[in-house]
Amino acid sequence: MKGMSPVPLKRGLAIALWRAVVEVGFIIFLFYSNLLMGEFNASSGRGKTLAVALIGYLAFEYLRKRL
Repeated sequence: MKGMSPVPLKRGLAIALWRAVVEVGFIIFLFYSNLLMGEFNASSGRGKTLAVALIGYLAFEYLRKRL
Protein backbone atom coordinates (compact mmCIF):
# COMPACT_ATOMS: atom_id res chain seq x y z
CA MET A 1 0.00 0.00 0.00
CA LYS A 2 2.04 2.81 -1.34
CA GLY A 3 1.62 6.22 0.21
CA MET A 4 -0.31 5.12 3.31
CA SER A 5 0.93 6.31 6.66
CA PRO A 6 1.27 3.78 9.51
CA VAL A 7 0.13 6.39 12.06
CA PRO A 8 -3.61 5.50 11.95
CA LEU A 9 -2.74 1.84 12.43
CA LYS A 10 -0.58 2.63 15.46
CA ARG A 11 -3.29 4.85 16.93
CA GLY A 12 -5.93 2.15 16.41
CA LEU A 13 -3.66 -0.40 18.04
CA ALA A 14 -3.08 1.91 21.01
CA ILE A 15 -6.82 2.43 21.44
CA ALA A 16 -7.45 -1.31 21.25
CA LEU A 17 -4.71 -1.93 23.82
CA TRP A 18 -6.14 0.65 26.25
CA ARG A 19 -9.61 -0.81 25.79
CA ALA A 20 -8.24 -4.27 26.64
CA VAL A 21 -6.52 -2.87 29.75
CA VAL A 22 -9.77 -1.25 30.91
CA GLU A 23 -11.74 -4.45 30.27
CA VAL A 24 -9.25 -6.59 32.20
CA GLY A 25 -9.20 -4.03 35.00
CA PHE A 26 -12.98 -4.17 35.18
CA ILE A 27 -12.93 -7.98 35.42
CA ILE A 28 -10.30 -7.84 38.17
CA PHE A 29 -12.33 -5.17 39.98
CA LEU A 30 -15.43 -7.37 39.87
CA PHE A 31 -13.50 -10.43 41.04
CA TYR A 32 -11.91 -8.73 44.03
CA SER A 33 -15.01 -6.78 44.97
CA ASN A 34 -16.89 -10.08 45.06
CA LEU A 35 -14.18 -11.63 47.27
CA LEU A 36 -14.11 -8.68 49.66
CA MET A 37 -17.87 -8.11 49.88
CA GLY A 38 -18.07 -9.94 53.19
CA GLU A 39 -15.31 -7.77 54.62
CA PHE A 40 -17.05 -4.60 53.46
CA ASN A 41 -20.33 -5.70 54.98
CA ALA A 42 -18.69 -6.44 58.32
CA SER A 43 -16.63 -3.26 58.51
CA SER A 44 -18.98 -0.58 57.18
CA GLY A 45 -22.49 0.55 57.80
CA ARG A 46 -25.56 -0.44 55.89
CA GLY A 47 -25.69 0.84 52.32
CA LYS A 48 -22.08 2.00 52.08
CA THR A 49 -20.98 -1.06 50.11
CA LEU A 50 -23.57 -0.41 47.42
CA ALA A 51 -22.36 3.17 47.08
CA VAL A 52 -18.73 2.04 46.72
CA ALA A 53 -19.69 -0.60 44.17
CA LEU A 54 -21.75 1.91 42.20
CA ILE A 55 -18.95 4.45 42.13
CA GLY A 56 -16.51 1.80 40.91
CA TYR A 57 -18.95 0.63 38.25
CA LEU A 58 -19.59 4.17 37.02
CA ALA A 59 -15.86 4.90 36.87
CA PHE A 60 -15.19 1.84 34.73
CA GLU A 61 -18.19 2.51 32.49
CA TYR A 62 -16.92 6.04 31.94
CA LEU A 63 -13.51 4.71 30.92
CA ARG A 64 -15.05 2.03 28.68
CA LYS A 65 -17.22 4.54 26.82
CA ARG A 66 -14.43 7.07 26.52
CA LEU A 67 -12.15 4.62 24.76
